[in-house]
Amino acid sequence: MILETTFRTATGTLLLLDGMAVGPDEYGHELGQGSPGVLLRRASCISGTVDLRLEFAPRPEYGLVHPLLARVDGGVLAKGGADVLTLSCAAPLELTHSAARGTMTLASGEAASFALAHQTSSEPIPPVWSPETVNERLDAAIRGWRTWSDIHQGYEGPWRELVHHSGRVLQALTFQPTGAIVAAPTTSLPEAVGAGRNWDYRFTWVRDASLTLEALWVAACPDEAHRFFSWMAGAAAARVHGMDLQIMFGVGGEHDLTERELRHMAGWRESRPVRIGNGAWNQRQLDVYGELLSAARRLREQLGSLDEPTRDFLVEVAETAAERWQEADQGIWEVRGDPRHFLYSKLMCWVALDCAIDLAPQLGGMDRIERWDDTRRQIRQAILTRGWSQSKGAFTQSFDSEELDASALMVPIVGFLPGTDPRVRSTIDSIDARLTDARGLVYRYRSPDGLEGEEGTFLICTFWLAHALALAGEIDRAKRKFEQAISYANDVGLLSEEVAPGTGELLGNYPQAFSHIGLINAAWAISQADHSVSGDLDGTPAQALSQG
Repeated sequence: MILETTFRTATGTLLLLDGMAVGPDEYGHELGQGSPGVLLRRASCISGTVDLRLEFAPRPEYGLVHPLLARVDGGVLAKGGADVLTLSCAAPLELTHSAARGTMTLASGEAASFALAHQTSSEPIPPVWSPETVNERLDAAIRGWRTWSDIHQGYEGPWRELVHHSGRVLQALTFQPTGAIVAAPTTSLPEAVGAGRNWDYRFTWVRDASLTLEALWVAACPDEAHRFFSWMAGAAAARVHGMDLQIMFGVGGEHDLTERELRHMAGWRESRPVRIGNGAWNQRQLDVYGELLSAARRLREQLGSLDEPTRDFLVEVAETAAERWQEADQGIWEVRGDPRHFLYSKLMCWVALDCAIDLAPQLGGMDRIERWDDTRRQIRQAILTRGWSQSKGAFTQSFDSEELDASALMVPIVGFLPGTDPRVRSTIDSIDARLTDARGLVYRYRSPDGLEGEEGTFLICTFWLAHALALAGEIDRAKRKFEQAISYANDVGLLSEEVAPGTGELLGNYPQAFSHIGLINAAWAISQADHSVSGDLDGTPAQALSQG
């Protein structure tokens, strides 16, 4: 998570290091705890001479504020609106028009160090750091990430480096004060260039919970998984009485994520509107009940004896899934049209009850098992009859429809049917044949959704296909599909949400946690399928870890 960039000029070579300060002396479990929120940069000339031009032009509140700049000993202070920024820079800078500019020349062996700290105007002004302090904190960040990786990343299966890197990405996307993992650190990078498919992903989705936890088991550390679940369950439980379970939250547990447009911003490649907040926050999505209970089941051993409020909350989640599974909702893809009876939502209600029955002794719900089991059978029968299309030879997007949807690949992944079931194999083949682009990457769906523009293929859907193929025993085919997806990782190993079908360039918010989660879990599934064939099955993701 330290970016190294080399610049080669006619007169010399410069090495630039960029990183973020970790907490003091924290190189193990608590990497990032107590981080001062300071960006670090070091420019080192490694041969010849290199001329540098420096510019510091802060624009708080999404560019609406041009702050007042003032020189301070060792740097520049910027104040404007609710923000205060401190630039640590030993070089002399000229202040004009809410910007600081300067030039310098570095010779071989020389370096210049910088830091940028941010606080709100109600907090103490961030201090200026000396070049020595910046260098110490940057070196500490490098040591911290290396030590954390050595301690917590024990996966030794195929694509080891990519899996480890994706685990570090999830750790870097974690808001350390709470343990929340954002879907992406960006907003409004479009899913279709020039269209309106622009959303704010700087939040945490309940939907990601169970898939994230499995990925953390494989590629990071069980402690991170436990912390994420504890935060997620707390945020979800603190909802307004009588309302649906909320599907997403701010990183501090905020519930109100009201969406608004920044009309003064043009957007990436003129892709308006730029949005902050996300209007899907108050949608009804029934799948969240299954995701929460599935997450609890994955962490059964670590959770131990649940406290009474948590038990009561998880029982209520199961009861709500049992009561509401027949209702229509907006589905996994957060369709902004009329509610429908999406197959994935019904599937996850089945998962909710399946998990609740399994967890009944811990939840104090033994007296509810018979009723939960009866409803679970009803959901199963509905999925097998109304969710299956004989003409398509596949499970479809919604009940009694003919539209394909990549979320049907979750049928074997969540254990509803085995991967070798003929209906699963047929669904896999149908999606691979009819829901992919020329490169073999998978679309979410191809049915009209009421939004302008044509979105790209979804990388997590391609990883789901690889995952499902592994469960179906088609290991070579799964590996080929996985390799197709990872070929779109960029030069620093990061994935966005989508790939443009025409150009192959990355689209959508970036880096996308969901894509890296899909990579980790598909790699694990393929690894397990390989071990199963060889008779050397590892059993659970936890057993692939070095327990530090």
